[in-house]
Amino acid sequence: MDLQIRTRREDPWKVVEVEGELDLHTSTELRDQLASLTDEGETRIAVDLAGVSFMDSSSLGVLVACLKRVRKKGGDVAVTGAAGSPLKVLSLTGMDKVFTMAETPAALGDASA
Repeated sequence: MDLQIRTRREDPWKVVEVEGELDLHTSTELRDQLASLTDEGETRIAVDLAGVSFMDSSSLGVLVACLKRVRKKGGDVAVTGAAGSPLKVLSLTGMDKVFTMAETPAALGDASA
């Protein structure tokens, strides 16, 4: 399945909806999208993984790099909809305690780390 990435505004968050498999080959698409958003000045980014069936460590690295960039600007990166493989990767690495986590972007509200 090809990776699909869509963005939308759900104030105060910029939501990045990801659908497909996140692996070494597709994580570059996510990296480029997140870098573009941070370059545009976005400081509250919610990455919605509800449509992701598989995620590997290279994709986790992309999320962590984005988190570092955004936190330098006083912002936050949230992960929403993580289940199955993505949740397992986040949990095994302890990153589920580092990222703001929620079931849906709407559940974030005005949450911040």
